[in-house]
Amino acid sequence: MNQLDQLKKFTKVVADSGDFATLKEFAPQDATTNPSLILAATKIERYGNLLDQAVKENLKSDLKGAALIDKITDRLLILFGTEILKIVPGRVSTETDARLSFDTEALVKKGRQLIALYAEHGTPKERVLIKIASTWEGVRAAEILQKEGIHCNLTLLFSLTQAVACAEAGVQLISPFVGRIYDWYKKAENRDFKGAEDPGVRGTTAIYNYFKKYGHKTEVMGASFRNTGEILELAGCDLLTISPKFLAELQKSEETVVQKLSAEAAAKMEIARVPTDEKSFRWLMNEDAMATEKLSEGIRLFAADSVKLDTRIAELVQAAS
Repeated sequence: MNQLDQLKKFTKVVADSGDFATLKEFAPQDATTNPSLILAATKIERYGNLLDQAVKENLKSDLKGAALIDKITDRLLILFGTEILKIVPGRVSTETDARLSFDTEALVKKGRQLIALYAEHGTPKERVLIKIASTWEGVRAAEILQKEGIHCNLTLLFSLTQAVACAEAGVQLISPFVGRIYDWYKKAENRDFKGAEDPGVRGTTAIYNYFKKYGHKTEVMGASFRNTGEILELAGCDLLTISPKFLAELQKSEETVVQKLSAEAAAKMEIARVPTDEKSFRWLMNEDAMATEKLSEGIRLFAADSVKLDTRIAELVQAAS
């Protein structure tokens, strides 16, 4: 049995891709996308038709400028999401615009809009996770949406502080960015990390153990990996979202996979509680240079790719007018 099949015995495997061919090849349970993946996918010839379709369907809209581009973008996200759900048996994560990351009201509105658009195409909300950056405002937006039965995936998550705030807010799922945590510490300490000593692995393990210790129902999904070693160190995590490159590597290897995380072991651990009020959240984030810097950087990078997608849509609209 290859490592990918072994891993699936302990953990739900999620494909981190907008490439439908990848989904068919590796048979993941769920799939997740982000602005960068969608932007990249629209440049692949076989998916360019989805962008063209989203533009053509809205050319006769009364909306103009930024409002029209926003509507086309939402339509594009739903087109990708519905195609993905034809392949995976579980859920798809659809991301909100990173430029809304500090606006609770706008995030709630966008989450509702995306779920409504999915509903128009016969997709039940139970099969969709709305992705929101793990800012204080993002957590509050997710709390509101969750109470309305709209499930959320809190992304760009780098600390136990963010994770516990999400759990206390009743968020469905969180995505700790293992590889980006590793990147920060590798640069800061000018050395490499392997196996269980990897800071991204340690941080995600701590989050998993905390949630299981205190009975939080929020699912933990490790994300943004730099190598298969990080993935294997988190065998047993609720979910792991893995890029096509690493899915292929795991599929080619037949070395033994050992379960590293378990709810039973976590329940017996001595773990201090983390406060989740706003003042504590902001102070603990301020004290965590890595989490603060990587959250800000991640929002900027996703926002930049959203701008690039906006520009491309605007060009197509102009050409078709």
